[in-house]
Amino acid sequence: MSDDHCTRCGACCAAFRVDFHRSELASATPGGVPDAMTVPVTGELVRMRGTDEALPRCVALAGEIGTRVGCSIYAGRPSPCRDFAPYAALGICEDACDRARRRHGLPPL
Repeated sequence: MSDDHCTRCGACCAAFRVDFHRSELASATPGGVPDAMTVPVTGELVRMRGTDEALPRCVALAGEIGTRVGCSIYAGRPSPCRDFAPYAALGICEDACDRARRRHGLPPL
């Protein structure tokens, strides 16, 4: 992964709940999200471990927020992560990205 705003930030991975359909799990789709990194929410939905804590932090996030981070399952990350702030790596941000950055004391992009 290239060195961009996202690989130096990671605030979104430690600010929001990440729910997605169980069809994105590795047990249902080759290369999907490892089942052990999730918890069930409903019969059809699962949640990334750690994202529902009082101080959320996705179990797949490695590194220090605002300095250097990485997703340990980047190639197989769930759809909410793929769809979040698609232009942030170009320095073009959206409100949710700015909110996550503020939660961690980082300036908006």
